[in-house]
Amino acid sequence: MIEVNELTKRYRKVNAVNGLTFTVRPGQVTGFLGPNGAGKSTTLRMLLGLNEPTSGTATIDGRPFRDRPRGLRHVGALLDAHDVHGGRSATAHLSALARSNGIGRSRVHEVLAEVGLTEVARRRIGGFSLGMRQRLGIATALLGDPPVLIFDEPINGLDPEGVRWVRGLFRRLAAEGRTVFVSSHLMSEMEATADQLIVIGRGELIAAESLAQFAARSTQQSVTVRTPDGTRLTDLLTTEGARVLPDDDGSFTVTDMTAARIGELAFHHRVMVQELTTHTASLEKAFMELTADSVEYLAGDRR
Repeated sequence: MIEVNELTKRYRKVNAVNGLTFTVRPGQVTGFLGPNGAGKSTTLRMLLGLNEPTSGTATIDGRPFRDRPRGLRHVGALLDAHDVHGGRSATAHLSALARSNGIGRSRVHEVLAEVGLTEVARRRIGGFSLGMRQRLGIATALLGDPPVLIFDEPINGLDPEGVRWVRGLFRRLAAEGRTVFVSSHLMSEMEATADQLIVIGRGELIAAESLAQFAARSTQQSVTVRTPDGTRLTDLLTTEGARVLPDDDGSFTVTDMTAARIGELAFHHRVMVQELTTHTASLEKAFMELTADSVEYLAGDRR
């Protein structure tokens, strides 16, 4: 379990992280979201003891990570796939980490096979593509078979097969009862992978809830309506305050009115309705709405 309590990191007069409190529980994949500059990387670095908090605490299974002498047995992390010695081979890199953490050499070969790097294990890392480096970073996180895993933008550079593999890996790790914490800016990945979300903006907590609860925060819900009497129904709905937009397939998208109310009006005025489908809000829409005031840099910003 990961516990962050009133965590603050101040650089001169700027609070990169400001009084952040949240819990990441085992047995599920928890996504960590926020606009650029929100403080995600700073938070992860404080969790792993790489940055010292100005105040507050960040603990993993009740203890600061830096208090664990053989850290890879307790926490596995991928923060930067480029942060490796390019002159070493994948095998040498993992073997050195295994020795320093009291991990058997056989485990090196196991994780290389798991991430699909067995055939290139003796090649220099400097010649690896970004996707191969990401796989090596994931292998490093898995090396100590830890109960807690932290990943920062883990699918950068992966091809579609690699993305599918990572999704399955995270699900399996969570199903084994591990704590899986994944930072990403890709909403599609969070929708496909995460069970819970931690969302921050300008270093402060915006939401800590399930994926479905967060997506439901969006006010931009719509209803698809299909009818043979589109003109009449459009007039009825717009008179009642709804927005009605025609779609290319002959249906209509209705906003500012529920499907139940549309059905009531159609029934009352004897208008045939062939389809009435409510579309739940997307994660991306909810994220854009709720973090709008926390975006540090806006395209076209003239402030």
